[in-house]
Amino acid sequence: MSPEPIDFAAEGLLDGLEGEQRAERLALLEHLVGDGVSLAELRRTTAEGTIIFLAAGPVLAGPERYTANQLAEIGEVEMDFLLSARRAMGLPIPEPDEALYTDADLQSVRMIHLARAAGITDEQVLELLRVLGRGLSQAAESLRAFPLNLVLEPGMSEHELAYRYAQAAAQLYPLVDPLVSNVLALHMRHATQGEVISAVERIGGQLPGSREVAICFADLVGFTRLGEEVPPDELGRLAARLEALASDAVQPPVRLVKTIGDAAMLSSPQPQPLLDAALRLLDAADAEGEEFPLLRAGAAIGVAIPRAGDWFGRPVNLASRITAIARPGSLLAERELRESAPEAYRWSFAGERRLRGIREPVALFRARGLSTSEGGG
Repeated sequence: MSPEPIDFAAEGLLDGLEGEQRAERLALLEHLVGDGVSLAELRRTTAEGTIIFLAAGPVLAGPERYTANQLAEIGEVEMDFLLSARRAMGLPIPEPDEALYTDADLQSVRMIHLARAAGITDEQVLELLRVLGRGLSQAAESLRAFPLNLVLEPGMSEHELAYRYAQAAAQLYPLVDPLVSNVLALHMRHATQGEVISAVERIGGQLPGSREVAICFADLVGFTRLGEEVPPDELGRLAARLEALASDAVQPPVRLVKTIGDAAMLSSPQPQPLLDAALRLLDAADAEGEEFPLLRAGAAIGVAIPRAGDWFGRPVNLASRITAIARPGSLLAERELRESAPEAYRWSFAGERRLRGIREPVALFRARGLSTSEGGG
């Protein structure tokens, strides 16, 4: 029996569309329904404005075929943990009776059994999924743009764009899995080589816990003010450019921990490589010219705790507070970091300041490279 026809207008799937736009959306909806896309998924992607990417879904993750209950039963995982894993990855949770889970979802669930068999606790699994979800969601946004750039042309109909995008994704997707696997393996190699386990930790059989680390934040000066003057897409371009500059500036053992809109966070087990990377980043931002805001940076060293790819502790808070008062184009550091790498830089005392959330006044020092002119910030 043929499924009942869907009244797209009554379902609100054509709201706000007139003329040619309405006709294009209707053609796309009819094609998607013919491909077996559910009404629930049509509603969700219409509301999100992502319906043109829907045709590529089966190409990337396989056809939707399981409800949450079916996935939990086949994958032999408790429903509560299945939903917790889904939330940890930053993925939406369908209604219980919606068959929106794919074979890719099932494969992910089965990995939980392998992790448990290897002795990994559920808490550790969720922590890993949070890290992967955060990082891979950013990668997915970037990867989504590649096939779109290949096929997008002036005057294309919505229906044509959706299915040409799906075809391009089908050609590019086989390259993604080995690319991601190889990049992850290389990062794991560098991370493993940089991991230090003390004798106490080794004898006690405990994972490395809190340790000394140098932290630096660098943010765009005037980014909040720019938000009142610059269109959102331009702000997005500036943030993306900051991330690219920060990625280029870091060299092992320095790591780009994350970017948070207008700021980049760097970490290093050694202070000098961190300061070198911060100065390179400031120079790179300055070289971008007048259309790119200046950066300012703050750095600190101390004991912090690594969790889920991030760092938590006093040096993180201190570096963030120092950054907020640094001059445009300059790098400020607190006394302990200044004393950890005194010979490689020209230092100038920048006074003592009371910083928000820090109990005692902090002595601050401005760092310049040995080749930098005195006219710096």
